[in-house]
Amino acid sequence: MPPTDASTHASTDSGTASAPSNEDTLELRLTDDFLALLSEDSDPCGGSGEAGQGEPSANGELLDHLVDWGPVVTPAGTLHLVPVRLARDLPLISRWMNDSAVDSYWQLGGAENVTADHLRTQLGGDGRSMPCLGLLNGTPLSYWEIYRADLDPLARHYPARPHDTGIHLLIGPVADRGRGLGSTLLRAVADLILDRRPACARVVAEPDLRNFPSVSAFLSAGFRYSAEVDLPDKRAALMCRDRLLRDLM
Repeated sequence: MPPTDASTHASTDSGTASAPSNEDTLELRLTDDFLALLSEDSDPCGGSGEAGQGEPSANGELLDHLVDWGPVVTPAGTLHLVPVRLARDLPLISRWMNDSAVDSYWQLGGAENVTADHLRTQLGGDGRSMPCLGLLNGTPLSYWEIYRADLDPLARHYPARPHDTGIHLLIGPVADRGRGLGSTLLRAVADLILDRRPACARVVAEPDLRNFPSVSAFLSAGFRYSAEVDLPDKRAALMCRDRLLRDLM
């Protein structure tokens, strides 16, 4: 399961213990039984489920052409999610991952090849997870993973609905943590996902319950604390930002 924490605190940025694997993901074509499971009323995130139904798009773009989403204006400046290019971005991302506070959650510290393997798994996959750099006013400031939560192993641990979209966030520079930037960016990206992915009814995340600054950042960004879920490597807080409630939170 990919890393899934966001934080504005220097000691608790983001992550889990293992990188995603193409062998540990749900089959792309959902079975009838699985679709029935997704439509159960016991969904801890709530919502009508009217949006986000159906099979993945036939053109193979599982994240609706994320590369073309473009910039978004936030109270902190203009944010642009740019898909990672390994040769260009690996040194920077690896340096961020080697911060001791970051490594305690992401567990991607060490030699560059550790981070490289994590990125290659996503870049070489079918597009259900996209690693991105977040450029704020043109400066790389954050690392993101935007992923299809309904096609991720996470979906085995909560009543997922088709097109649920997940977020992982790391604020890179230490000086930019702990001042509310994470909440601002999380809200902006969650709204960007809902704007650019009309089939997505909600954005989800699963920060470690121990990562109080991360959970707080999601709450401040308009996510709802929906449930506690036991994942293979942590006990997590399931957080949801619903399309139907986005203007109320």
